[in-house]
Amino acid sequence: MAKIGNIDVGDFPLLLAPMEDVSDPPFRALCKEHGADVVYTEFISSEGLIRDAAKSTMKLDIYEKERPVGIQIFGANLDSMLQSVEIVEKSGPDIIDINFGCPVKNVVSKGAGAGILKDIDLMVSLTEAMVKHTNLPVTVKTRLGWDNDSIKIVEVAERLQDVGCKAISIHGRTRVQMYKGEANWAPIAEVKNNSRMHIPVFGNGDVDTPERAVEMRDKFGLDGAMIGRASIGYPWFFREVKHYFETGEHLPPPTMMERLDAARRHLQMAIDWKGEKLGVFETRRHYTNYFKGIPHFKEYRMKMVTSDDAVDVFAAFDEVERDFSDFQFA
Repeated sequence: MAKIGNIDVGDFPLLLAPMEDVSDPPFRALCKEHGADVVYTEFISSEGLIRDAAKSTMKLDIYEKERPVGIQIFGANLDSMLQSVEIVEKSGPDIIDINFGCPVKNVVSKGAGAGILKDIDLMVSLTEAMVKHTNLPVTVKTRLGWDNDSIKIVEVAERLQDVGCKAISIHGRTRVQMYKGEANWAPIAEVKNNSRMHIPVFGNGDVDTPERAVEMRDKFGLDGAMIGRASIGYPWFFREVKHYFETGEHLPPPTMMERLDAARRHLQMAIDWKGEKLGVFETRRHYTNYFKGIPHFKEYRMKMVTSDDAVDVFAAFDEVERDFSDFQFA
């Protein structure tokens, strides 16, 4: 059984990755229902939190049904990060996660996210200070290194553990790679196989089939898998992986009515949480995968992703039910 601090997260847990404009409460709720063992919020700017920026503070919303849930923060300034810890604690998360892996330019340019991979000493000292500043377990999400010439993830992970990090999730790419090419899990396995490591080591990147999750568990020996892009518009991925673990067989894909029910609930929860305008806008990225595989679907999808009014999107769902209710997904 893997444990994050005193939190038992199960045997080879599946974790929902923190994804900007994706891992919000409505989507986290759906993923939790379908088998995600641990969920993380979208990453939150420490500078935004201490300035009480509305977009940042809204991301602190968490709900009992999500637990265990981690709030992820990013930044490179020690004082700001410590102040943000105090703000985050008031929301009552189970875990505080530090983002040392985001490759986006406007994050990296401030020395935060994957930008800190150029200064490992700062990465370690920030982690140590945050561990000392809270009683909650502190975890880290990072990448293999800045580029192929600076991969020192075995040493980095060991140093993070030594200053009190309770688990580490590693994306199998460098910052220079961004999301291109294939994730390399071998260095993550080296971290796990380091005899000094005793905290959970979770793998991230390209876990897009149940078979790949099994490979991460059995071939690479990791403690769990963090799922990102494979879950967007497809929260059923978690239950499919778990079913495959138990039986070696694939579950039938969700039916049309299951997909429509999820899409409708997702949109309504998003509207309830963030209002109609943002709720409609930020659920658009999910619809391609909710209805992937339906032939001649462009007309319906365009209505879903170009309509600004919720009533029009719900009407598009109704049209799909009318015209494709008997469609069988392969």
